Amino acid sequence: MPHHFDERLIRWQPFGDFPHFVYAILQVDMQQRIADVLFKFAAGQQIVLHRHKALNHTFVVQGEHRLYELDGRLREVRPTGSFTVSPPSETPHREGGGAEDCIVLFSMRPQPGELLYEILDDAGETIAELSLETLQALFEASATEAEAEAEAA
Repeated sequence: MPHHFDERLIRWQPFGDFPHFVYAILQVDMQQRIADVLFKFAAGQQIVLHRHKALNHTFVVQGEHRLYELDGRLREVRPTGSFTVSPPSETPHREGGGAEDCIVLFSMRPQPGELLYEILDDAGETIAELSLETLQALFEASATEAEAEAEAA
């Protein structure tokens, strides 16, 4: 009998105004330099152009994880259950879901001084940079928000 991942208890967060994905930071270990984050990519959509600047381990929890070239061509399809280890890369790409929303666990492992991501505009110019410290700050803000919601309930 097939099983489905139940995401109802995940506290999904938008990432600024960037469409077609949300995230949930599970943990950030500053000492070991590891961040574990769930990303949910909308079905049939492509997210913002970006580069992975650090080692990423990924596991597809649900759906079909699609990677796209700079020009929009489909580069790779990773089905549910796929595990991938991807080194840093200067090649920009987009990601998205297949026929259904896709949930992927990213375990990011930057070296000291390495960024996690560069966010790019459609011309390939850097518009934002994300570091482990950025994720740590987002994680702490989310935890504070969750505590405030729990107290208000």
